Amino acid sequence: MKTKFFCLIFSVLALYACAQSAPVTVTGIVSEAGTKVPLAGATVFIKNTKTGTITDAQGRYAIRAKTGDKLLFSFIGYQATERKIGTDLVINVALKADNQPLQEVAVVTGRAAPNAKMQTFAVQPAAMPSLMHDGQFNTEEYKALNENIFHDAKKNPLTTFSIDVDRAAYSNVRRMLNLGQFPQRDVVRIEELVNYFDYDYPQPKGEHPVAIHTEISDSPWNKGLKLAHIGLQAKTIPTAHLPASNLVFLVDVSGSMNWVNKLPLVKEAFKLLVDQLRPNDRVAIVVYAGAAGTVLPSTPGNQTATIKDALDKLSAGGSTAGGEGIKLAYKIAQENFIKGGNNRVILASDGDFNVGVSSEGELQQIVEEKRKSGVYLSVLGFGMGNYKDNKMETLADKGNGNYAYIDNLQEAQKVFVHEFGGTLFTVAKDVKLQLEFNPKFVKGYRLIGYENRMLKNEEFHDDKKDAGEMGSGHTVTALYEIIPAGVESAYLAKVDDLKYQKPTEATSASDEVLTIKLRYKQPDSEISRLFEVPVRDTHTPFMRTSDNFRFAAAVAEWGLLLRKSEFKGSATYEQVIQIAQNALAKDPEGYRAEFVRLVKLAQSLDKKDIVAQKEE
Repeated sequence: MKTKFFCLIFSVLALYACAQSAPVTVTGIVSEAGTKVPLAGATVFIKNTKTGTITDAQGRYAIRAKTGDKLLFSFIGYQATERKIGTDLVINVALKADNQPLQEVAVVTGRAAPNAKMQTFAVQPAAMPSLMHDGQFNTEEYKALNENIFHDAKKNPLTTFSIDVDRAAYSNVRRMLNLGQFPQRDVVRIEELVNYFDYDYPQPKGEHPVAIHTEISDSPWNKGLKLAHIGLQAKTIPTAHLPASNLVFLVDVSGSMNWVNKLPLVKEAFKLLVDQLRPNDRVAIVVYAGAAGTVLPSTPGNQTATIKDALDKLSAGGSTAGGEGIKLAYKIAQENFIKGGNNRVILASDGDFNVGVSSEGELQQIVEEKRKSGVYLSVLGFGMGNYKDNKMETLADKGNGNYAYIDNLQEAQKVFVHEFGGTLFTVAKDVKLQLEFNPKFVKGYRLIGYENRMLKNEEFHDDKKDAGEMGSGHTVTALYEIIPAGVESAYLAKVDDLKYQKPTEATSASDEVLTIKLRYKQPDSEISRLFEVPVRDTHTPFMRTSDNFRFAAAVAEWGLLLRKSEFKGSATYEQVIQIAQNALAKDPEGYRAEFVRLVKLAQSLDKKDIVAQKEE
């Protein structure tokens, strides 16, 4: 009897031990504490092992482990945490933002299943150069920006600029803030902060592929001044009707790309794009390090396993011959050119070109020559420490493409999934705006941002002058701050009235504050088309303007604070937060809610900088 009893006890213990050691699948969602925004690209590892996974675009993960194991959850810019696996196999985690500068990251290596939604990797720790404000280890490069000033409407009634749909500055600023660093002023291109967000402008209804929408109200940070809001909406082409794509992924695999937020993130970002492709689309992969080479010849878009397998095999090492890679990518794109289609090279790099053709000027010449072939160039920036924003921005601008900075998988999801058409399919190219202000109502004006996009007034009519492109569904927003006639402002220098410039009877009788002229070309044409829209002031109070107006104004005001602009007037972080929170509108992906969090984070870091400066 005792023998049977002990056997029974032994069997129960054995079954319990087996249950404890049997692998189980743990799933869950990793999100940001407070906002509950899912964190794409967060890492989940079994403690004291090299087994782990990353979250997908919705913050979801799945990992095989054992009951009793501890899971470590981490994401760049957030405090790591751990959870013990018990009887509940669904473990959701909310990570808190970490204001401490990044000192160490994990370098992801290994090979994933071609069609896996979430992959498991082996991990090795690797030191990351500190990004201190003194720049001791920081070799990042940005173009110097001199802010646009106020102009006298009587003496300079015309202002001309190229539109800009680039959004790289916003995600780059976000990266720095999440690492506990207040961004340097030249990192902050205000128009890219404003244009990071989509605005629900009505679709074009007439013959033109772009519609203009305007509002005028009071400036929230300069009492007595006004703010003119110009919103452009490109027509949205349904995905099923988009032309076929001939894409060449141009991937930097040099040694500087061997960081977790570089080549491993590049691979996952491109996989998201591959999932959007159709059978009539084609993809080739070109890589460059010390030399350039073809990894994958042009392949139909529905061969996802083949394309992803080629991406998975990429590894980093060597110097960076970017110029040679660009030439080879264009060559392959031209060999597989689709007439009437979307022919595009997509460059993924940190911009640290250091072999062969590597200067900004030389690279610009290559791209300007190659764009004549009808192949566009889009640029994706990755990484930190040695990032060369100046080169990346120039390549995108001169290559008739767009420029994004990918700081995490969620941003890749935004660029390649949510904005798929706008990112890849151009509906209007060389888009220019020219505004004429009526001195009867406007004493002075200033364009907020777009410093790198200003044009000479005579270049508005020059069809040879390159300008920005708009993709399917893209929105572009521009803000002018206006000094009304009769209002004195220290922003506008005193100049004597001109002797011969007198208002005409026509301008005196007009109730138009300004006129907007827009010039653009069809994607397959070199001859521009023109239309114009007059703008009147309906004297709408600021709080009765649209959510589009108020949210864009909040983002612009934040940009003025980040740049410590001489034109920021009475701008405050508190006011930015209040305006933004009252203008969140529809925010299905949580981008506007994330903006409010970043403003609060910037406010905290700005205060620390002020305290540190006082102590010095």
